[in-house]
Amino acid sequence: MQARSIKRILTAAPASDGGGVKLHRIVAPDGMRGLDPFLLLDDFGSDEAQDYLAGFPPHPHRGFETLTYMLEGRMLHEDHLGHRGLLESGGVQWMTAGRGVIHSEMPQQEAGRMHGMQLWVNLPAAEKMKDPAYRNLPAEEIPVVKLPDGVSVKVVAGIFSDGEREIAGAAQGISTDPLYLDVRMPLGASLEMPVERGHQALVYLYEGELQIAGEPIVARQMAVLGDGDRLILRAKSASAGALVLAASPLGEPVVHHGPFVMTTREEIRQAIADYESGRLTAV
Repeated sequence: MQARSIKRILTAAPASDGGGVKLHRIVAPDGMRGLDPFLLLDDFGSDEAQDYLAGFPPHPHRGFETLTYMLEGRMLHEDHLGHRGLLESGGVQWMTAGRGVIHSEMPQQEAGRMHGMQLWVNLPAAEKMKDPAYRNLPAEEIPVVKLPDGVSVKVVAGIFSDGEREIAGAAQGISTDPLYLDVRMPLGASLEMPVERGHQALVYLYEGELQIAGEPIVARQMAVLGDGDRLILRAKSASAGALVLAASPLGEPVVHHGPFVMTTREEIRQAIADYESGRLTAV
């Protein structure tokens, strides 16, 4: 067996999006070369209402899927198909943009802490023009595995093995079949888990300090891991929280422009033209 080590570290950069929501962008499309099939990860979190109140008013997407995970707070999703869902603390929204969706994500609070993360996952070229879809997964539908030493693993997507059993995540049917875990660990606790060899694997630390195979990362850093079949984490702070992400690369071209992710520049031009003419959601 081979433990995965850190190949490189990406550090969060302050940014804003939507109506002016302040966030930290960990993996931007231009900076994620080689992280196929993952496209982008945004971490939005603040105790100050003015940092998030503007939300994300109606905007388009085409060609990929999103997983939005709310650690704290409340946000309402609405789209042109009539889907509507309230994302609350501990819950997940999974959206397939496919050929085109226009949606909004707006805060449902005027004060207090809001903290969440949105991951963009690519769609295979053959599925980029599939029908859009949406699913809301409340916290109670997402399995949480309690392990020794106070370690907990929330299984959002994929399969987590604790050595005795395999636990399937709540989000099923994502085209790239990713592993998406929220791992929380107290000081000194460790976790060793299998990760399929050949899969892209990332660890994003949203709280505290960790070691990965003995190498350190701190909050708002993402570790891009080398190959192997095991992941070894150890908490180096009173409380550590991390997303563990893994998936098989698609090995296809990626052309990105704003809210559109396709495989050729011509497809991007077509997406822009479709949106500007009102055909994005009618193709």
